[in-house]
Amino acid sequence: MKALVFHSFGGPEVLALQEIPDPPLAAGSVKVRMRAIGLNYADIYRRRGNYHLVGQPPFILGYEGAGVVEEVAPDVAGIQVGDRIGFADAPHANAEIVAVPADRAIKLPEGIGFEAAASVLLQGLTAHYLVNDSYAVKPGDRVLVHAAAGGVGQLLIQLCKAKGAKVVGLTSSSAKREMALAAGADEVLLYNTDWVSRVLEWTSKIGSGAEAGADVAYDSVGSTLMDSFRSVRTKGHVVFFGMAGGDPAPVDPRMLMDTSKTLTGGDLWNHVTTAEERRKRGQELFTAMLEGQLRLQPPKTFPLADGAEAHRYLESRASTGKILLIP
Repeated sequence: MKALVFHSFGGPEVLALQEIPDPPLAAGSVKVRMRAIGLNYADIYRRRGNYHLVGQPPFILGYEGAGVVEEVAPDVAGIQVGDRIGFADAPHANAEIVAVPADRAIKLPEGIGFEAAASVLLQGLTAHYLVNDSYAVKPGDRVLVHAAAGGVGQLLIQLCKAKGAKVVGLTSSSAKREMALAAGADEVLLYNTDWVSRVLEWTSKIGSGAEAGADVAYDSVGSTLMDSFRSVRTKGHVVFFGMAGGDPAPVDPRMLMDTSKTLTGGDLWNHVTTAEERRKRGQELFTAMLEGQLRLQPPKTFPLADGAEAHRYLESRASTGKILLIP
C-alpha cells in the first residue's frame, strides 16, 4: 500500500508518499480501504516533534477518516466486509489501508458520505460532549463561543442553536465574522474590539431582565480565559478546552468562590472511552446532519500524495473548513 510518511521531524517537506507493507490484521480490528482522511492540527504537532510518537520511522500521521471494510478479524462481531465506517481515533490513517480497532469504528448511515464523515467526527464529537456534558445547554441560555468560525466553533454554534440557545461568537476578522453568522450565531464580535463589554451589553439586551453576562463561555483560545470569566454572569460557567492562543493565566480559586463561577476542563478522550459512547454520539451527529441541524462547509481536498501541500495550507491559517486527504 501507499502511505504518507516521514522519517525525521520537521516542516511539511519531510512528508512523502511511500510504498510500505499493508498493516497486519490484529485481533479485535478491521482493515479499512480509506476513502477520505481528516487532517488536524495535531498532525502538524506530531510532524514537528511536539507530540511523542511510538515506534521507529517511517512514521505515519492521521487519526481520523472514513472508508470501506475489506477484512475483519475472526473475533470481531457486528462489522462485516463491505461496511462503510468512520473513525476519529485510530492511528496511521494517512494511508490507503488502515487497521482500525473495531471498538473505534462507527458505521455510516445512508446519506452520510465518506467526506462528510471524515469532516465531522473528531470536531463533531468534541462539540457534542461540550454542549451535553461539560455544560448542558438549555433553551434560552446565552452562550459565548470563541473561535466561532473554526471547525468546532461552527458546530458549537449549530448544536447550541438546535437546543434553543442564543449564541454570540468571537472571531478575528470580518470575513470570519460572516462565516460564524452564516453558521447561525445571533451576534459575532471581533477580538480586536472591547469584546468583553460588548458581550455584557448584548447578553443584557436579550436576557429579559437577567443579569448581564453569558451563562456559559466555551474557550478554546486559552490566553483569553480571564476575559471569558469577565464575560459570564455570577454563577456562570467557563468551559476551557483548548490553547490555540497560548497557555491561560492561573485561575484564582478565591475569584471562583466570590463570584460562584465554575471552571470546567474539557478533553474528548475522557468522554468517548467505550465503543457504545463513540457510536451513540456519532449516530446523534449523523442524525443532526441528515435532519439539517448540522451543516458542514464543503471540505478542501488534497490527494494523499500532496500531503505536504495540505500541511502548508493548514499552517497558513487560510483554511476555514475541514481539510481532507484523498487516497
